[in-house]
Amino acid sequence: MTALRLGTRGSALALAQSGAVADRIRTELGREVELVTILTRGDVDKAAIAQIGGTGVFVTALRDALTAREVDLAVHSYKDLPTAAAPGLAIAAVPLREDPRDALVARDGLTIGELPAGARIGTGSPRRTAQLLGLGLGHEVVPIRGNVDTRIGKVRSGELDAVVLARAGLQRLGRVGEATEVIDPLTMLPAPAQGALAIECRDDDDALLTLLAGLDDDDSRAAVAAERAMLGALEGGCSAPVGALAEVAEGDDGTEIYLRGLVAAIDGTDAVRLSATGPTTEAAEVGRRLAAELLDLGASSLMGPLMEDNR
Repeated sequence: MTALRLGTRGSALALAQSGAVADRIRTELGREVELVTILTRGDVDKAAIAQIGGTGVFVTALRDALTAREVDLAVHSYKDLPTAAAPGLAIAAVPLREDPRDALVARDGLTIGELPAGARIGTGSPRRTAQLLGLGLGHEVVPIRGNVDTRIGKVRSGELDAVVLARAGLQRLGRVGEATEVIDPLTMLPAPAQGALAIECRDDDDALLTLLAGLDDDDSRAAVAAERAMLGALEGGCSAPVGALAEVAEGDDGTEIYLRGLVAAIDGTDAVRLSATGPTTEAAEVGRRLAAELLDLGASSLMGPLMEDNR
């Protein structure tokens, strides 16, 4: 039987994520896998994400390779996927999600609250920028791009006092010990689908869809569905930074999903926060309902870039 061709970006983080999925396919599903590295526009163009086309810059080339049958499946950071479905493709599996929280890597082992006024914190994310400024601690938020090494290097060199990264990325790279604080979601809500992976293939490949279903985690898929449904509904009426976090727990009437959502002004001066609950079988509806409530409370007036760069 021929090896499955798995499309992946070439960054250290993407290769770590795709390599972990390939290992599971080999050991749990009994198929050999070959990694195929594909260069995306987001890897080449170092301008701000919003300036070069938004979240799709990291996935379009991978999806084109799938459609052209150059690869059989692709692994994405789920937060990089546009909320609109891709014609001819399907999310075959959402593996168990890593910790979705943000993490701080700061000089001298400091936390956000310990960083002095005027401290320079780097991030490429409008969502993180808005929430950092909203804390009112007098920090200066500096826009940055680049891989994890580049970003942490700016702290080690003294150019920045701290950077904010996804804890999941640090975990997958074996560098979570470098975080000086894992940020409580009450302080900073993560991006929708942060920490989750999406394994995608062609929607007419029934055999592969059936095979990859063995890697799917029901709770992770439900949580991500709620968060991304909220984001998708907001994109129609709001371009402000958005945070979301869904958790699955046993309720009185069975398994329920608890979704928290945030829409913030980019300068941190205002934010709308709400939560919603419902059965996991209605995860997407919970997300859409929360989005409507956020818009009713004025979220659409909090204008600013929506595009994320959450490494």
